[in-house]
Amino acid sequence: MNTPQRLAVIGALIFSGHALAAQGTLYKDPNCGCCTAWAEHLQGKGITLQVEPSRELASVRSRFGVPSDMGACHTARIGGYTFEGHVPADLVQKVLHDKPKNLVGLAVPGMPPGSPGMEGMGKVAYKVYAFDKTGKRFVYAER
Repeated sequence: MNTPQRLAVIGALIFSGHALAAQGTLYKDPNCGCCTAWAEHLQGKGITLQVEPSRELASVRSRFGVPSDMGACHTARIGGYTFEGHVPADLVQKVLHDKPKNLVGLAVPGMPPGSPGMEGMGKVAYKVYAFDKTGKRFVYAER
Protein backbone atom coordinates (compact mmCIF):
# COMPACT_ATOMS: atom_id res chain seq x y z
CA MET A 1 0.00 0.00 0.00
CA ASN A 2 1.51 3.36 -0.97
CA THR A 3 1.50 6.47 1.25
CA PRO A 4 -1.63 8.13 -0.21
CA GLN A 5 -3.55 4.87 0.20
CA ARG A 6 -2.37 4.54 3.81
CA LEU A 7 -3.45 8.10 4.56
CA ALA A 8 -6.85 7.43 3.03
CA VAL A 9 -7.31 4.35 5.22
CA ILE A 10 -6.23 6.25 8.34
CA GLY A 11 -8.62 9.08 7.50
CA ALA A 12 -11.47 6.66 6.90
CA LEU A 13 -10.85 4.99 10.25
CA ILE A 14 -10.79 8.28 12.12
CA PHE A 15 -13.93 9.64 10.54
CA SER A 16 -15.80 6.36 10.87
CA GLY A 17 -15.43 6.52 14.65
CA HIS A 18 -12.42 4.22 14.93
CA ALA A 19 -9.56 6.31 16.28
CA LEU A 20 -5.94 5.40 16.37
CA ALA A 21 -4.77 4.12 19.73
CA ALA A 22 -4.11 6.73 22.44
CA GLN A 23 -2.83 6.48 25.98
CA GLY A 24 -3.29 8.62 29.06
CA THR A 25 -3.63 8.74 32.82
CA LEU A 26 -6.84 8.59 34.84
CA TYR A 27 -6.83 10.17 38.30
CA LYS A 28 -9.68 8.72 40.33
CA ASP A 29 -10.78 7.89 43.83
CA PRO A 30 -9.67 4.31 44.50
CA ASN A 31 -13.22 3.29 45.46
CA CYS A 32 -15.13 4.82 42.52
CA GLY A 33 -16.71 2.27 40.18
CA CYS A 34 -18.18 4.69 37.64
CA CYS A 35 -14.67 6.01 36.90
CA THR A 36 -13.57 2.48 36.06
CA ALA A 37 -16.63 2.07 33.82
CA TRP A 38 -15.71 5.32 32.02
CA ALA A 39 -12.14 4.05 31.49
CA GLU A 40 -13.58 0.84 30.00
CA HIS A 41 -15.77 2.96 27.68
CA LEU A 42 -12.63 4.72 26.41
CA GLN A 43 -10.69 1.48 26.12
CA GLY A 44 -13.45 0.14 23.88
CA LYS A 45 -12.63 3.02 21.52
CA GLY A 46 -8.85 2.46 21.56
CA ILE A 47 -7.89 4.81 24.39
CA THR A 48 -5.93 3.12 27.18
CA LEU A 49 -5.68 4.75 30.59
CA GLN A 50 -3.20 4.08 33.35
CA VAL A 51 -5.05 4.51 36.65
CA GLU A 52 -3.53 6.72 39.35
CA PRO A 53 -5.58 6.43 42.56
CA SER A 54 -5.93 9.79 44.33
CA ARG A 55 -7.87 11.19 47.23
CA GLU A 56 -6.74 14.71 46.29
CA LEU A 57 -8.78 15.19 43.11
CA ALA A 58 -9.34 18.92 43.73
CA SER A 59 -5.59 19.51 43.53
CA VAL A 60 -5.35 17.29 40.42
CA ARG A 61 -8.09 19.34 38.73
CA SER A 62 -6.33 22.57 39.69
CA ARG A 63 -2.95 21.32 38.40
CA PHE A 64 -4.47 20.48 35.00
CA GLY A 65 -6.49 23.68 34.59
CA VAL A 66 -10.03 22.44 35.20
CA PRO A 67 -12.27 25.38 36.28
CA SER A 68 -13.44 24.83 39.86
CA ASP A 69 -17.12 24.71 38.90
CA MET A 70 -16.52 22.05 36.21
CA GLY A 71 -15.45 19.31 38.63
CA ALA A 72 -16.61 15.70 38.46
CA CYS A 73 -15.44 12.43 39.98
CA HIS A 74 -12.30 11.86 37.90
CA THR A 75 -9.75 13.65 35.74
CA ALA A 76 -7.84 12.23 32.77
CA ARG A 77 -4.83 13.53 30.87
CA ILE A 78 -4.63 12.23 27.32
CA GLY A 79 -2.48 13.62 24.52
CA GLY A 80 -1.74 16.83 26.44
CA TYR A 81 -5.43 17.57 27.06
CA THR A 82 -7.52 17.30 30.23
CA PHE A 83 -10.83 15.44 30.29
CA GLU A 84 -12.94 15.96 33.40
CA GLY A 85 -15.78 13.59 34.21
CA HIS A 86 -17.82 11.39 31.92
CA VAL A 87 -16.79 12.85 28.53
CA PRO A 88 -17.91 10.57 25.66
CA ALA A 89 -15.06 8.78 23.86
CA ASP A 90 -15.99 10.18 20.44
CA LEU A 91 -15.44 13.71 21.76
CA VAL A 92 -12.11 12.73 23.33
CA GLN A 93 -11.12 11.30 19.94
CA LYS A 94 -12.23 14.48 18.16
CA VAL A 95 -10.04 16.67 20.37
CA LEU A 96 -7.08 14.31 19.97
CA HIS A 97 -7.55 14.35 16.20
CA ASP A 98 -8.20 18.09 15.77
CA LYS A 99 -5.57 19.21 18.33
CA PRO A 100 -7.15 22.62 19.04
CA LYS A 101 -4.34 24.93 20.18
CA ASN A 102 -6.21 27.05 22.73
CA LEU A 103 -8.18 24.24 24.32
CA VAL A 104 -7.11 22.85 27.70
CA GLY A 105 -9.81 20.20 27.68
CA LEU A 106 -13.41 19.08 27.99
CA ALA A 107 -15.60 18.60 31.05
CA VAL A 108 -18.88 17.00 31.97
CA PRO A 109 -19.57 18.46 35.42
CA GLY A 110 -21.14 16.19 38.00
CA MET A 111 -22.18 12.67 37.14
CA PRO A 112 -25.13 12.83 34.70
CA PRO A 113 -27.17 9.62 34.48
CA GLY A 114 -26.77 7.99 31.08
CA SER A 115 -23.34 9.49 30.37
CA PRO A 116 -20.52 7.01 29.63
CA GLY A 117 -19.85 5.09 32.84
CA MET A 118 -23.19 6.15 34.33
CA GLU A 119 -25.42 3.90 32.23
CA GLY A 120 -28.22 2.00 33.92
CA MET A 121 -29.36 4.96 36.00
CA GLY A 122 -31.77 6.43 33.49
CA LYS A 123 -30.67 9.16 31.12
CA VAL A 124 -30.74 12.93 31.25
CA ALA A 125 -29.61 15.48 28.71
CA TYR A 126 -26.22 16.95 29.58
CA LYS A 127 -23.65 19.35 28.18
CA VAL A 128 -19.99 18.81 27.45
CA TYR A 129 -18.01 22.01 28.03
CA ALA A 130 -14.68 23.05 26.51
CA PHE A 131 -12.35 25.27 28.54
CA ASP A 132 -9.16 27.18 27.82
CA LYS A 133 -6.21 28.55 29.83
CA THR A 134 -7.98 31.82 30.59
CA GLY A 135 -10.93 30.03 32.16
CA LYS A 136 -13.20 30.78 29.21
CA ARG A 137 -15.64 27.97 28.54
CA PHE A 138 -18.32 27.15 26.02
CA VAL A 139 -20.69 24.31 25.23
CA TYR A 140 -18.77 21.91 23.02
CA ALA A 141 -21.56 19.35 22.59
CA GLU A 142 -24.95 18.37 23.99
CA ARG A 143 -25.94 14.78 24.60
